[in-house]
Order: sequence, then structure tokens, then C-alpha cells
Amino acid sequence: MENGGVENAHGDGNGNGQAASYTYWVRETTADAAPLPVPKKLTAQDILSTQSQPTSLGSVWNKAGTWEEKNLNNWATQRLKELLKSVGSLDLSCGKAEISDVTKCVGDAFLVTVRNKKRVGYTYELTLKIKGEWHLREEKKTVNGHIDIPEFSFGELDDLQMAVQLSEEKDYVQQDKQQIIQDLKKRFLQPVREKLLQFEQELKDR
Repeated sequence: MENGGVENAHGDGNGNGQAASYTYWVRETTADAAPLPVPKKLTAQDILSTQSQPTSLGSVWNKAGTWEEKNLNNWATQRLKELLKSVGSLDLSCGKAEISDVTKCVGDAFLVTVRNKKRVGYTYELTLKIKGEWHLREEKKTVNGHIDIPEFSFGELDDLQMAVQLSEEKDYVQQDKQQIIQDLKKRFLQPVREKLLQFEQELKDR
């Protein structure tokens, strides 16, 4: 054939020609060649060992447990509101008050999987609507206001800050106003912190 086709005759070195083909490179098995693989039947122990291997923490597509971030905003915002409104009515030095609503709950919460390890985090800002009753100079008076909690993040609850503002502040003398504000800060700080700690734990358990 022209141009040296695959069927050209090649000598074997002893003057004997033989037809070459695409299988010419296949050699006969020699004594020092690696043995051919032999099928092995799995035992019950082999199967159990495979099943006992730790599973990936990521999604089904992320079996290797590499970087994966999951947005938890919907769950986190709803859960924060539920927990904070469950604080209930608290006794104060001259009355009682409760969180009647969470009017601001803005932030982000996430779950990150890195190298098959889980890490969670969040950043939020809150405004809690407060309604209560105070006995001021032998007069029972309804008091409304709100507690602002500036931005806080995972692991920062020991430094939680609160700013209290009363509605219709002009209706109070300065002394009464300061007493109510201090009462609200002092009495609500710990219960709110406990609810946020519960939220952190639930976030870590997801």
C-alpha cells in the first residue's frame, strides 16, 4: 500500500517478514509481568465498613464537603421574632412591661460548610416595641416605647447594647422618664440576651 499503510510487512530481525497490524504492539505475557486483576467478592464486613464511613455535611452534590454557604435568613428572622415575643410580661420597680412586637429585625444568617466542617454566623439589628404600666405619684399610667438593639453578631451577646426611647416623652417629668428608661434597660437586658443565646444554639444545631 502507498504511504506506509498499517499492513506493511516488517522483518522480525531474522529475515522473516510478518504482517503488522494495529495489534502489533501487544506482547505475550512473560513470567515477570504484573498479574492480571482477579475479581474479589465483598464480604459482609466489607459492606459494613463502607456504610460506617462518615457522611458529608454538605449538600448531596457536595460529597467532598468543600466550600458551601447556605442562606438561613427566612428561618432566622422568623425565629428571632418568635423568641423575643415570648419573653412575656416583666415586673419593674414601679410597674410591668412586655415586648408587644418586633418592629425591626434586619440582618443575615448563614451556614457554611468547609472541608466537611460546619460554621454558622449572623448579624442582626432589632427594634422591640414595649408596652407597660407604671405607678407614678399614685397614678397608674400606660407607657409605650421601644428598645433599639444596634448591630450584633454571633458570639457578641455578652456586650449586647440597648437604647430605650419613650413615646410622648413630653408627658413625663425628667426624673420619671429616667427611672422608666433605666427600669426597661435593667429588666429586659438579661431575658433578651437569654433568648438570643437560645437562637444561637438552635442555629448551631441546624
